[in-house]
Amino acid sequence: MELKFHLNGTPMNIDIGDPDTPIVFVLREHLNLKGTKFGCLEGLCGACTIHVDGVATRSCQAPASDMDGAEITTIEGLPKDASHPVQQAWMEMRVPQCGYCQSGQIMQAVAFLSEEPEPERQDIVDAMSGNLCRCGTGPRIHDAVELAAKLAREG
Repeated sequence: MELKFHLNGTPMNIDIGDPDTPIVFVLREHLNLKGTKFGCLEGLCGACTIHVDGVATRSCQAPASDMDGAEITTIEGLPKDASHPVQQAWMEMRVPQCGYCQSGQIMQAVAFLSEEPEPERQDIVDAMSGNLCRCGTGPRIHDAVELAAKLAREG
């Protein structure tokens, strides 16, 4: 199957073979973008979170055929200079420990804050609850999302 979409702002046109292939494998194996992780392959852990047309999406559950014509953003599509408020907050709060879930966590936070720029703490906890962190940095993740919202407001 030939698939046409925009990836991190760049038009793409690739042959993916099986249209039911999850987009996570197209990103990682066909396009060599390793920032999007895979963990459970059931849409439960959030490590594979990307944006599809601006919406946080579990890429392990999204068939490549559904991506035709879509605008996809992966962790590699965020600013290389780490100027996004979420990236800044992640560094300032020293969020990563093992780091495996971080790309999914960051992509979830970016999508959430684009919809809710002035969240309450419980909104943050609820929004991030679908992204699992096994090494215990959950409280720092919540703090970083809170800080990112503040940094974005301050411009």
